Amino acid sequence: MTPKKLADWLDPKRAALLVYDMQVGICHQVNSDTVIAKVAQVVAAARSAGIRIAWCRHQSLPKVWMGAFAIRMAMQWQRIDDPDKVHPWFLRGTPGVEIVPTLQPQPEDFVFDKLTMSAFEGTPLQLAIRDAGLSALAICGIAMEIGIEPTCRHAADLGIVPILIEDACGHGDVEAARRSVESLRFSGDAIITDVAKVLAALA
Repeated sequence: MTPKKLADWLDPKRAALLVYDMQVGICHQVNSDTVIAKVAQVVAAARSAGIRIAWCRHQSLPKVWMGAFAIRMAMQWQRIDDPDKVHPWFLRGTPGVEIVPTLQPQPEDFVFDKLTMSAFEGTPLQLAIRDAGLSALAICGIAMEIGIEPTCRHAADLGIVPILIEDACGHGDVEAARRSVESLRFSGDAIITDVAKVLAALA
């Protein structure tokens, strides 16, 4: 039977929480203080409710492993026009990859790395969700218009209901983020909610 209430969707037997790319190297590029505080609220409430928590981290390939796509994408993000000047920002073991100190994952959490915008592509996230018998994924973090929208769409294509916690998601460009949310709202695949409603549902 399909749940009708947010509290039913957020049942620990049904849903997990994904904290998307709350990394030092990403948070310092955007106005993230408010988002960090809201994500911390959601994480604390999810932990108290017994909801599984996953954290994804964006990583870069070493330069010798960067092919045409990776070089082109790095040039776009680094705003340069010379492939020789590309410098991988998020190499394994560097400070920029780590989760911000105020949002430290706990030993029972699932932390995984990705190269893509969707948190499902090339990662064990789908397998972990399916193996745990879950059917919904609440999502918060940074950035809405870059990786969170693709993750929501990918979740829906996999038959996993995305629960977008809109005000716990940061962005690099406010208009692009707004368009992402409106597009998700129009398609109807995602449940779009906010921190206050999530906290009330988990209380």
